[in-house]
Amino acid sequence: MILQSKNLFSYLFLLIPLFLITGPAIPDIVITLGVIFGIFYILYQKEYENFIKLNFFRISIIFWLSLILISFFSYNKTYSFQDSLIFIRILLIPFFCYFVFFRDNKFFERLLLVLFIIVVFVSIDTLYQFINYTSKDGFKEDLLGFKSNWYGRLTGPFGDELIPGSYLSKFGLFGFVFLISKKKLENNIIFQSLYLSIIILVCYVSGERMAFATFSLSLLLLLIFLDGFRKSIMSSILIGALFIFLANYLHPFYNDFNIIESTEYHQGQKIEKFFQCENNTEKICSKIINIQPNFFEVIKNFSSSAYGEIYLLSFKMFIDNPITGIGINNFKYLCNYNELYKNMMINYECASHPHNIYIQWLAEGGLIVFISFILFLFFLVKFIINNTADKKYKIISIVIILIMFWPIMSTGSLIKNWFGVTTFFIIGLCMCLSKFKNNY
Repeated sequence: MILQSKNLFSYLFLLIPLFLITGPAIPDIVITLGVIFGIFYILYQKEYENFIKLNFFRISIIFWLSLILISFFSYNKTYSFQDSLIFIRILLIPFFCYFVFFRDNKFFERLLLVLFIIVVFVSIDTLYQFINYTSKDGFKEDLLGFKSNWYGRLTGPFGDELIPGSYLSKFGLFGFVFLISKKKLENNIIFQSLYLSIIILVCYVSGERMAFATFSLSLLLLLIFLDGFRKSIMSSILIGALFIFLANYLHPFYNDFNIIESTEYHQGQKIEKFFQCENNTEKICSKIINIQPNFFEVIKNFSSSAYGEIYLLSFKMFIDNPITGIGINNFKYLCNYNELYKNMMINYECASHPHNIYIQWLAEGGLIVFISFILFLFFLVKFIINNTADKKYKIISIVIILIMFWPIMSTGSLIKNWFGVTTFFIIGLCMCLSKFKNNY
């Protein structure tokens, strides 16, 4: 019975990448039940020593305890204790992936296949939506009928969430691992290059700048350090650049407008779109649309941009509470109810979180949580370096960790369901890569 239940949860965990497309609810239910079962399983099998003797597990528990500790000093203790205590369900995901659900090499092979298929589907679906465009309405439905509520942004199969690029930038390299782990595909430069270049294109056209930047960075790092696959990676970069050039040159989205006003504010670029009138196709109509601000406008006037105001407020909260922070998940609460902090948000309403992992730990957890999190990352990287037998998988794992925790980018909140589950599930996959062996 216990082994049958283990197999059931292994298959459920195997499908987490698919469940993540549906939103935060199903993945959160699966990982919560999986972690509860995992605790019961290791106690029943008396395998808890594997956890206890692992330094990375110990520092993970210390990190969790630091969240609980600073909650005693938080402004809203209910919010902080609540989110800190249940964070353990997310924090344990990597260890149950490694020790329980994907311990079997064959299960991990199946997971890589599932990831490859899902990444290909998300790419095709998002590109279909990119092609399904009119100047009047913007990007229309994807293959599943989802349509973006934001002009100029793609949803892919994610409903009303604008995250296909983010999803591909996080999971795309696992599909690449699947390709190079198969003997028939290991030396297939064309197939590998086409796969990676399509992800580059989708990350770009999705409008998610951070996704495009981080995936491009990952390919650059692999080009430098991944021996034996430089031809594939270099080809993918060149083909991806060609795809982007053709998209910019040929797709009307990039060519059917005039810029009326460009500011650093949220939706701060005002453009005039041109299209054939519905009642008279010989006449050209137009409409005014607000879209994402120009990147260089944001950089030039960063302090008054949305991220600028959020980061400045976060640092102010940290300076005022340097040791213990304001409390986990207290950012929006304090911004709304503290007049000093509320007045710092001049052009925007209070955000739900600081939109950067490191800044969030500083603001909400102070130096105690921030230092424990840095130690968490250090021991994670150390674990991968010390436990990976195959050099190519070690390099890919380290690159994935680097782009996930690259400090200079906007991010979701690790405390929140979707981003937290995604991040720690990927950490688990990188740990599993450390013991992965090709079976061909």
